[in-house]
Amino acid sequence: MDRPAVIRKTASDWRVAPHWHDYEAQRADFSWDDVRRELEGLPGGALNIAHEAVDRHARGPRRHHPAFVFLGEQGQRDVLTYAELATLTNRFASALASLGVHRGDTLFVLSGRIPELYIAVLGSLKAGMVVSPLFSAFGPEPVATRLTLGAGRVLVTTESLYQRKVEGLRGHLPQLEHVLLVGEKGRETSLPDTLDFGRFMSCGTDVFDTVPTFPEDAALLHFTSGTTGKPKGAQHVHKAVLMHWMTGKYALDLHPGDIYWCTADPGWVTGTSYGIIAPLLHGITSVIDEGEFDAERWYRILQEEGVSVWYTAPTAIRMLMKAGMELAKARSFPQLRFIASVGEPLNPEAVWWGIDAFSLAIHDNWWQTETGGIMIANAPAFDIKPGSMGRPLPGVEAGLVRRLQDGSISLVEAPGEEGELALKKGWPSMMRGYLGEAARYRSCFSGEWYLTGDLARRDADGYYWFVGRSDDVIKSAGHLIGPFEVESALLEHPAVAEAGVIGKPHETLGELVKAFVSLRHGFEGSEALRRDILGHARKRLGAAVAPKELDFLPSLPKTRSGKIMRRLLKARELGLPEGDISALEQS
Repeated sequence: MDRPAVIRKTASDWRVAPHWHDYEAQRADFSWDDVRRELEGLPGGALNIAHEAVDRHARGPRRHHPAFVFLGEQGQRDVLTYAELATLTNRFASALASLGVHRGDTLFVLSGRIPELYIAVLGSLKAGMVVSPLFSAFGPEPVATRLTLGAGRVLVTTESLYQRKVEGLRGHLPQLEHVLLVGEKGRETSLPDTLDFGRFMSCGTDVFDTVPTFPEDAALLHFTSGTTGKPKGAQHVHKAVLMHWMTGKYALDLHPGDIYWCTADPGWVTGTSYGIIAPLLHGITSVIDEGEFDAERWYRILQEEGVSVWYTAPTAIRMLMKAGMELAKARSFPQLRFIASVGEPLNPEAVWWGIDAFSLAIHDNWWQTETGGIMIANAPAFDIKPGSMGRPLPGVEAGLVRRLQDGSISLVEAPGEEGELALKKGWPSMMRGYLGEAARYRSCFSGEWYLTGDLARRDADGYYWFVGRSDDVIKSAGHLIGPFEVESALLEHPAVAEAGVIGKPHETLGELVKAFVSLRHGFEGSEALRRDILGHARKRLGAAVAPKELDFLPSLPKTRSGKIMRRLLKARELGLPEGDISALEQS
């Protein structure tokens, strides 16, 4: 069936009057100073994310309003009000003093979506610590790498995750002084060199004066993989809270009565910025589901919890589509009024599927770990062009540029022409650095522009369209995967001499990780060896990061300097033109 190129919006589409309804006028009138006045702040010009997210509501009329509804894997349902959340985060923050850690030290969290994770994140921010959430499906090596790079002094995790992913490497993590363990099914833990989370909390007090951090003080450390080398640690500050508040209002259109569900894991930046911080800033209720994806379960949550605003990912949407329309139509969702998606480009078919399944289009948006918040979006009041990421938000100035040979850039002005998406400096959640990599950070900027590395085009109406990534980071099921990290793990297998990794298009995952390896002398490719290498990678990296497919090659294409040509591997795998191969090593 032919679909129109534009989904037109009218006032009759608004179940609640949207905050942002006049695109040009509200962008023109916007100021970050006005946003700052919406927040409470602390004496002396101090600003703390956790204070704005929790305490200012806990002392006001929303103190008894649910902040979180936690849905356990086995069907349990626990509710935390803003007042209760304030007390628990106070206990955590005050108990940290007993560990001898200080303002500015880094605390890591590694767990599923359980209450203790959210208490630790917010309590640490209250105490002035830097928080770095890790994805619980990472294998031991990625976890250890990030703990080492971030100089983590404290780790909050579960007993089972610690035993599987950390305990065996503890001797290689001398900077990790304290491990707080959440016991299985509420049991206390007593593993050597660890502290039980519950006993730790009992050392705290119900009252705690939030540390008066300042806007430019470090708050969050998010790791994102690059195409080569170690993961990059993007550093964010407390001032990012302005961006979280603004985007919660204008991009996600949060209102006081909303029940909100962000399906992203806090181990990724979306799950922190929009699964924890933004909804709390607006005093609403967030649904947190501990379980993994299950289509029937998700539809049940949407219906039974009365979700009104739902923020999810294209991979999840494709999995719901694969489950069939009958499952969607078996339930009703009268409260659901807005659906947004992020993580990778949302194809037009998925936008239209939202209309068929929910009578609601799905609204794509775009941002990066480095930007710290949503930058470009399809907001609810405005027309949607399916396949487009939308238009820049208030306070965000975007453009397209070309990099010139002398290192400068030129702006791409003509509609429809491709360029690298760039953002003018000045938004409050812009990363303040890559941890320990000042030169790498500086290379992301040209004058007043941050260069995103994403290629895009802009149409005559100002809508942006994603074209592709200028490097070869793999996006699989919403996760950013750096090939170098996967290749390093493959090379640890005794049979592997060389390894190259690419992202291969996949209907559900977006891309799956495919590996190519050449073998050491004395080894021959076989199905048994293929399974053994894939199993090794899965054990080291975790299922979310490890390759799903693997081919044996006599040798891998390399440049004369020895760099694996992933671009060439991908072109040959997909039957695409090989392009310039002048740098290819001839063998």
